[in-house]
Amino acid sequence: QAQLVESGGGLVQAGGSLRLSCVVSGRTFGSYSMGWFRQAPGKEREFVAAINWSGAMVYYADSVKGRFTVARNNAKTTLYLQMNSLTPEDTAVYYCNTVANIYNHDGLDAWGQGTLVTVSS
Repeated sequence: QAQLVESGGGLVQAGGSLRLSCVVSGRTFGSYSMGWFRQAPGKEREFVAAINWSGAMVYYADSVKGRFTVARNNAKTTLYLQMNSLTPEDTAVYYCNTVANIYNHDGLDAWGQGTLVTVSS
C-alpha cells in the first residue's frame, strides 16, 4: 500500500485560496489515478476531485467545479489541489488517496492524517 502525506491546509478567509499537496510513497505513483476527498465535522467523507495517471483526465464534484483544480507531478510523486474562491462550506479535513479510475471514488490505500482547511466568513 502507498503512504500518503497531505499538507498545505490552514485558516483562510472566505474568497481566499489554498494549495494542498499530497506526497505519495510506496507505490508507482505515475501508474495510478488519484483523488482528493474531504470530511467536514459531523459528516461523512466525500469525493472532491480525481485525476488520471497522466493528468490528461480530471473529474470534479459539482460543489467544487470551477473553483478547484487538481494536478499532479509524477516526477515528484505529488498530487495537488488548488482551491480558489473558498467558502465556509469548504471547511473540512482534506485527504488524498489512490483510486481505480477518476469515476470510481473508493480509496484504495490506508487513509493518511489529512490536512485541515478552515474557511472563516
